Amino acid sequence: MRIIITAGGTGGHIYPALAIIKKIKELDKNSEILYIGTHNRMEKEIVPKAGYKYEEIEIYGFSKSLIRRNFKNIKLIIKAKKKCLNIMKEFKPDVVVGVGGYVTFPVIMAAHKLGIKTFIHEQNSIPGKSNRILGKYVDKIGVSFKDSMRYFDSNKCIFTGNPSSESAKSIKAISKTKYGLSRKNKSIVIVQGSLGSTTINNKMKEFLTVIDDEDYDVLYITGKNTYEEYVKNKFSKNVRIIDYVPDLPALMKDVDLIISRAGAGTISELAALEKPNILIPSPFVANNHQYYNALSINDAKAGEMIEEKDLTAYNLKAKINKILKNKDYYHEMQNNLKKISINNSSTIIYNELKNLIDKK
Repeated sequence: MRIIITAGGTGGHIYPALAIIKKIKELDKNSEILYIGTHNRMEKEIVPKAGYKYEEIEIYGFSKSLIRRNFKNIKLIIKAKKKCLNIMKEFKPDVVVGVGGYVTFPVIMAAHKLGIKTFIHEQNSIPGKSNRILGKYVDKIGVSFKDSMRYFDSNKCIFTGNPSSESAKSIKAISKTKYGLSRKNKSIVIVQGSLGSTTINNKMKEFLTVIDDEDYDVLYITGKNTYEEYVKNKFSKNVRIIDYVPDLPALMKDVDLIISRAGAGTISELAALEKPNILIPSPFVANNHQYYNALSINDAKAGEMIEEKDLTAYNLKAKINKILKNKDYYHEMQNNLKKISINNSSTIIYNELKNLIDKK
């Protein structure tokens, strides 16, 4: 099996792509993988370090304000597509897989022009622009949320879940005591992504100073950009501050509650681990998709949601106590997470790719 896979821009696209690659290599040791990504985003560092062959193309996302750059980008897309055509003629893939981000557009379109089988995966409940367009040309579409199936041709679409879930399920747990959380107390992890959120950090300051009387510990992950300044504040005695946790799903296994943004990858991990949660969707993402991601979890009674504009110390404490001090509600949330989780997503996608190849 020879596969080209493309995804880029954010961890929410890259890590599911890597999870798919890991499963392919596990089930087909002789498979050959080529990853196509951008020349200047995080996948350029992450993918080669993971040991996979990497080809880069120069391309940028379209901007509502930088009109001149958009015209330049149209030329770059044409150039990138030509490069992808040459790469594919040499590599001769059996199938080309897109896992999100604007980098996927010229790659998938090149594969379509050459008549190569194509598969795309949409992580969010509201599909991104690239996938909405590409959905018309590809052979198969996998989605993480059933809600997003309505945006695509139902004959092409399959509910796969998110590949990050399978990785989270199989990872070995890390003890919460490694990060200073007590074994005797309930524990909460609050995280807003690898870089953090200045807005959330500012809103959380009051909460982190008024929980001395609570019987739970909090590990607050600031993100790397704001840690040095944030750690200077004086917080409640049951609060631990850290900039980053490299294997967060492994730590999530050993804590009681997660408070986080509502990225699709995070939600899939929460569902796979059946971990009660409070989601604070970012309002600064395309199509406000994190709100709809969180809403789907909230509606399924598999988590609570607080919009960023409504986040206060009082609201957050009330939500936490509602979950941690009500055993029946806590277990109901776990059961509902179990109902919506798909823990073999990468395997489902592997089988779909194999079927596409067999139909050639």
